[in-house]
Amino acid sequence: MRIQIDGRDVEFEPGETILEVARREGLEIPTLCHDPRLDPAGACRTCLVEVDGWRRMPPSCATKAQDGMVVRTRTERVGRHQRALLALYLADHVQGADACETGAPCELHAMAAKVGAPTDWTPLEPVRVGRDDPNPYIEFRADRCIACARCTRYCAEVEAVTAISLVGRGSKTTIGTVDASSLLDTSCELCGGCIDTCPTGAMTEKRPLLQLAPPERQLEKVRTTCNYCGVGCQLDLNVDPATKKIVKITSPPVGTPPNDGNLCVKGRFAYEFVEHPDRLTTPLVRGEDGALREASWDEALDRAARGLMGVKERYGADALGFVSSSRCTMEENYLVQKLSRAAFGTNNCHQCAAT
Repeated sequence: MRIQIDGRDVEFEPGETILEVARREGLEIPTLCHDPRLDPAGACRTCLVEVDGWRRMPPSCATKAQDGMVVRTRTERVGRHQRALLALYLADHVQGADACETGAPCELHAMAAKVGAPTDWTPLEPVRVGRDDPNPYIEFRADRCIACARCTRYCAEVEAVTAISLVGRGSKTTIGTVDASSLLDTSCELCGGCIDTCPTGAMTEKRPLLQLAPPERQLEKVRTTCNYCGVGCQLDLNVDPATKKIVKITSPPVGTPPNDGNLCVKGRFAYEFVEHPDRLTTPLVRGEDGALREASWDEALDRAARGLMGVKERYGADALGFVSSSRCTMEENYLVQKLSRAAFGTNNCHQCAAT
């Protein structure tokens, strides 16, 4: 089956939407409410396209491709619609990208600039009301919310906890919880997935705001592997170039294995141990007086080897046991069991994630 998009004939599989086919072919259609991990909602209306023979412009994210369909994404009608729609969004939003992007980049401002949406429409009076929440990680800024529902859908469809939902009516529709409860009193797991999927920074991290950290666009991203369990989730350290300290953790783009852009509460928020004064950065050995002192790696490894060999000589190899951690890599855990079996001659080895 084939479909024509902007004059290009492409094949598609049954069930694919116009947006999926276009993006697979490298054709860009703007979206605000869409996330590949979520079921299409067609809420923001920025992805409307023209289809030959159709009177109305359908949302490409929620419209299935049909054999022989002719789609146009860059017509004058589509462009006029996008400019007017985004101008309306901007009128009900924090004015100016610099003022808005005190946290995550704002997809709304970036998209409006790209399509040339007017920025001089009279701003609307803010009607959405935010609230303080005692949870330590997640901040909701109502003045940036466009009610796209990406965060609530992520919470329901990916995390399956439904801790947040759309509340209110009309222009006062916003994000809330049952009985206006704190996230700490709901089913929320504080994973921060709502922060990751939010296109405007309405959902954001509390800690960088309290520390007056630079906006995300000014931070250096360093890809690394989370060390809290054996899954190996990929994450990005956002480092302040001036202080060389981690400001926050963000997840890589959707589709990055193995976590597909998802993180748990530990992976996203538990990074302060990196700068903790009690963190060991130098090997310690116990002196003759019983006190620990700093040592070189060679001295520490030699001390450990002599101690283990001494136990083996006095009591036999099975008096030894080796325990490794799921926070290590698969290769490191392999080496621990190899050390146990080949070097010391015992099968007494265990790893907490092993089956």
